[in-house]
Amino acid sequence: MRVRVATTALGITATLLALPACSTNTTGATHQTPFSARTEEPSNAVHKPAALSSAALESRLLDQSDLGSGYLPKPERPARHDDVTVIGCPALSELGGDAATGGTLTFPHKAKAAFTYGDSSSEISEELYSDTANKLSAGIGRIFDAMTGCPTYQVVAGGTAIDITTQKLPAPRRLGDQQWSQLLTFSTAGRSTVVKQTAIHNGNLLLIVSGSPALVDRHLGKALAKATATG
Repeated sequence: MRVRVATTALGITATLLALPACSTNTTGATHQTPFSARTEEPSNAVHKPAALSSAALESRLLDQSDLGSGYLPKPERPARHDDVTVIGCPALSELGGDAATGGTLTFPHKAKAAFTYGDSSSEISEELYSDTANKLSAGIGRIFDAMTGCPTYQVVAGGTAIDITTQKLPAPRRLGDQQWSQLLTFSTAGRSTVVKQTAIHNGNLLLIVSGSPALVDRHLGKALAKATATG
């Protein structure tokens, strides 16, 4: 069976999607080292910018003109509600709710866009969230810590078992206030998919870019620049 396992900001998903052309995708991943960097907790600044609305976040997402030729918007698929069980990672199981089912983060203001590239076997998604700096930091930090604390675990979703391995990666320290990055390998039915996921916390914004490692590396800086642009 040919399948693709999609990921979100919360790390794992329980959704299996039909894959038009599936093979192990390790583009851009071989040069990574098994280490993750995260900066200090944000200080309680005197000035606390207000959270941005979901509409404002939507306007700050990358679009086709930002990405360049070869990218097509990926239609949003109907939400699925399969029963999900996490095996071998108690910290992730304890998060419960959307964190265990691959939904979006529960911050009140959010926006998301996803694109396919080339023959559609490569994808990139961008998620933006806005809230207070402390809430953003605590929320994403707790989830990344839980995920990367389990090098291997399994997710059973809708009767399908997905083996997952996680690898901490060097986070891009020069971007934003805090950074997290990881490489996930999803394996099922003899097929594997590699996904890179990098989160950048900057003030009242949280940016998460996920997808094919080479595409994440290519567009991360551009995504942060547009998300944090003023005026």
